[in-house]
Amino acid sequence: MTQPPIPGPPPSPTATIDYAVARLAELDTLDVAEHPARFEAVHATLTDALSAIDGF
Repeated sequence: MTQPPIPGPPPSPTATIDYAVARLAELDTLDVAEHPARFEAVHATLTDALSAIDGF
């Protein structure tokens, strides 16, 4: 079951970017075959963060 959103201000785009970069730092712990999926996930996270900047 999906949890309802927590009330309060939206997360900072900077925090989201820091999270994405940290996920890239974990690449050395992953099998090389998993790298493309991680890159795609990080790219999506960064795209969302950049899109959210307009709202700040």
